[in-house]
Amino acid sequence: MSNGDNAADLWVFGYGSLIWRPGFAFEESVAARLHGYHRSLCVFSHVHRGTPERPGLVLGLDRGGVCRGLAFRVAASQAEETVAYLRAREQATSVYLERHVSLRLDDRRQVRGLVYVADRKHLQYAGKLPPAELLKLVRQGRGQSGENPDYVLQTHEHLRKMGVYDPVLAALAQELAPGLRATHPPLRG
Repeated sequence: MSNGDNAADLWVFGYGSLIWRPGFAFEESVAARLHGYHRSLCVFSHVHRGTPERPGLVLGLDRGGVCRGLAFRVAASQAEETVAYLRAREQATSVYLERHVSLRLDDRRQVRGLVYVADRKHLQYAGKLPPAELLKLVRQGRGQSGENPDYVLQTHEHLRKMGVYDPVLAALAQELAPGLRATHPPLRG
């Protein structure tokens, strides 16, 4: 398995807000696939997009399936600083588990990448919620990083530009911003 240009470089897999707001310097970004996990609004947000009293919902990698996202190659000289930044950002409440996994880049390279997956044993793990509950939580969520609807809309738009269709995010986007070009029927139930 190759790690790209320099074996000491760090690869980071983004599947949600890291796609549109990585927050760290990188040498390249490449569309990639992660097998064994899927993108899911399965994490109650108590910091970035909600509070413990009024939680929002953010994405996590949950078991099963395949997730398309972006892989970022970080120069070896920036790796330690990048990991520290990601731990501060992603581990505010320890709801994610840090993992190094195999990523298949769209240019056919295979690399080891750093990802954060949802901890199913954590109290903030929401699991699969009904559509009406998803919408309620997203609409109410506001935290340190902003409003939860903005997070969903930004993620949906950037995934759409990458050619990635996420039916849950598309349906939520249609409910949150009815003027958007219809990409999925409205949420029900």
